[in-house]
Amino acid sequence: MPDELSVGELGRAVAALRQVIQAMGQGINARLDKVVSTKVYTLQSAYTDQRITALGQDMQKVADARNALKTAFEQYQLAERDRRERERQARLYQMVCR
Repeated sequence: MPDELSVGELGRAVAALRQVIQAMGQGINARLDKVVSTKVYTLQSAYTDQRITALGQDMQKVADARNALKTAFEQYQLAERDRRERERQARLYQMVCR
């Protein structure tokens, strides 16, 4: 097993990798700070929040319209059922009274 690393060597390798990753993250953050200013980010975030709010309101309007349509359709079905029942009773009455 000469190819395998000891626990101490693995620990040092992991620590070295951790340092490399941290350095890369710091480099990325430094470049991002230069590319996107805080003011632009704040404005973009505010716009995104407004759009999300507007879309939420639009979704609520659509849900309300769907619920209203569903209620109207249910009322139509009940009215149609009642109309058919009245017609059936009227025909039955006409047949009995003849």
